[in-house]
Amino acid sequence: MNKWKLVNIGIISGLFLGGLLFILEKWSSEKVYVLLMNVDYIPVLKEIPLHPVAEFILHLIVSIVLVFVLYYGLSRFKSEKKVLLYIVINTLIGAVLFLTTSFSDRTPELTDGMAFFYWLSAHFIYGWLVGSLIVFVKRNN
Repeated sequence: MNKWKLVNIGIISGLFLGGLLFILEKWSSEKVYVLLMNVDYIPVLKEIPLHPVAEFILHLIVSIVLVFVLYYGLSRFKSEKKVLLYIVINTLIGAVLFLTTSFSDRTPELTDGMAFFYWLSAHFIYGWLVGSLIVFVKRNN
């Protein structure tokens, strides 16, 4: 698959995930968007004051890298067109990343069930979107 198509899938999916978590945070007051932008667990980055736009760009870069890793990783097993795998993997990644909430005072408590539900639901949908876009692009090449 064309690398620029994967970049675009990463950007579109990342914009969606960021937008969804932003809306969920505004609607519910659960700090799920703050958690998405949180870099308190990354030694070098936590020392640098980042503008919200820079935080979001970092999020998009992570999304792009993740799309490449998943696509090429699943391609090795001829499974790059299996949307369910993108959903499962991204939901699991979301579950693991939720643990980083314990590294910051700004993010939800580790025991915050609603924040965890919103977070996992958003990553589930993100996984579905990534997988669906990849399948769509591959079918229309």
